[in-house]
Amino acid sequence: MMKNKIYIGIDNGVTGTIGVIYNNKTWFFETPVKKEQNYTKAKANISRIDLPKLLSTLNDIIFECKPESAMCLIERPMVNPSRFKATTSALRALESTLICLELMKIPIQYEDSKKWQKELLPIGSVKEQLKKDSVDIGCRLFLQHEELIKKHKDADGLLIAEYCRRKF
Repeated sequence: MMKNKIYIGIDNGVTGTIGVIYNNKTWFFETPVKKEQNYTKAKANISRIDLPKLLSTLNDIIFECKPESAMCLIERPMVNPSRFKATTSALRALESTLICLELMKIPIQYEDSKKWQKELLPIGSVKEQLKKDSVDIGCRLFLQHEELIKKHKDADGLLIAEYCRRKF
């Protein structure tokens, strides 16, 4: 583990979170999004990553820390043809996130949720229990973010950042 390295964990998607760990400091925030009318015939709204806000937030953190290096771990997006709308949203969010990280020249790697969850959540957590376990472990490891963890109902972005810190 490098002392002057910043670790970013991204729970991909418009309802995801982002966690950042740098030495003894942490940041945890909901992925910034904006709503706008979609481009199909039927009138509806879509949520999109607010790229300028995401870029500004991450740049502010990097500027404050001035790390020697950075690493970002992104949870692999859900891609399921039978869930077309959710898949489209996840891939659209991923593309915006990738553009942000590329502009910042931050290296990325993908990880399946099962892999980081296996290391950080209790053994035998079943699907219905995963979010509750994420809240419980997140609040224990990152008590300073308890309010947002409980409001968001998981600490996935922070836990992914912690997994990134342990592995990279």
